[in-house]
Amino acid sequence: MSWSNWSGSVRASAPVLRPTSEAALAEAIRGASSVRAVGAGHSFMPLCETDGVIVSLEELQGTLTVAPDRRTARIPAGWSIKKLTAALFDAGLALANQGDVNPQSLAGAMATGTHGTGHELGNLATFARGFRLIGADGAAVWCDAETNPDLFQAQRLSLGLFGVATEIVAEVVPAFHLSERIEKKPWDEIRECYDDLVKAHRHVEFWFFPHADSVILKTLDLTDPCDPPPSTTDMEEATFRRVLNVGALIPPLIPTLQRLMMKTEMNGNRRGPAHAIFPSDRTIRFEEMEYEMPRAVGLDALEEVVGWIRRKRLPISFPFEFRVVAPDDIWMSPMNAGPVAAISMHQYAKMPWRKTFAEAEAIFRAAGGRPHWAKRHTLARGDVDTLYPMAERYREVRRTVDPAGKFLNPHLAELFS
Repeated sequence: MSWSNWSGSVRASAPVLRPTSEAALAEAIRGASSVRAVGAGHSFMPLCETDGVIVSLEELQGTLTVAPDRRTARIPAGWSIKKLTAALFDAGLALANQGDVNPQSLAGAMATGTHGTGHELGNLATFARGFRLIGADGAAVWCDAETNPDLFQAQRLSLGLFGVATEIVAEVVPAFHLSERIEKKPWDEIRECYDDLVKAHRHVEFWFFPHADSVILKTLDLTDPCDPPPSTTDMEEATFRRVLNVGALIPPLIPTLQRLMMKTEMNGNRRGPAHAIFPSDRTIRFEEMEYEMPRAVGLDALEEVVGWIRRKRLPISFPFEFRVVAPDDIWMSPMNAGPVAAISMHQYAKMPWRKTFAEAEAIFRAAGGRPHWAKRHTLARGDVDTLYPMAERYREVRRTVDPAGKFLNPHLAELFS
């Protein structure tokens, strides 16, 4: 009768149903006054918080079906990205991109615009080509670009507002292998050459501790077929966990601890199938805010927020993560106005974060940023209308398919009722 998200900051006292068939799912939806679907709980916003019914598709029956042309696959929506990418690899296929963790359900990752990095690669929602949904009345409906096109356009990044997806047709590519390189670089150097790095590598990202002067640079490039790597993570967490726990006890030590930590060697290389290289083990709990902003101002915005943290000597214990993502045409996607720089700000789950996040959010908003829907933000309804010209059309589709608001919760009702 209770549920919590991965970080433990969002909780719901509601029955969690795990139907094993679509018929059981439809019956559960018909009989409920309020329904929210959950995946792995990697959303930091209260997207799944409800006093109604929570449904998980982790036990729903389903199989992967590859199209004859091998360009798309019909996928059980509740499958985790980990399970999906392993099955695709066995079939000689892959997703073109994914993020650095893989427990999320495919439906949840698409519904929130989850992404990896790559200037020519969009978020996971851009891979969607069609959805089978169980609607508020328990009936199944299909939508794609030709059938129920408005519903499809809204459902591509749905926030769970239009029904519970049971199957997704998604674009796939031939399986590929990646070579990963981790190295420490001076921030000033990366600041000057980052655009060149983006052009030179398939994937580039870096982590920047705000009280240190170096970054941890990670690049991924195509490589010849090879066996999976012996390690399932890009960096070990034991030392970092100890540093975080000391910093949580004595916050004024955090700047010194970060500078000492960044004096150690941080080089590493891995090679293997893409689905084994993209994700890494992430076991340290944190809270996260992420803003997508015009790529042209991304590095400036990062420098501004880091400068603010240094001047205030704020105890931000986690590094910023910086990535780039290609533009798209999805109604409610933060990437739909052009290529973006994604800046992720984290804080250790044992430390305060709300006030600092709110102040940093003002810097990101002033730079033209829009938040990742699953990461911490304080957007109000008027902000949504200002940032997203298609917001009211999105609401119209929601009202049409769910007039009673069965798939709303208080957070989403404030924005989209």
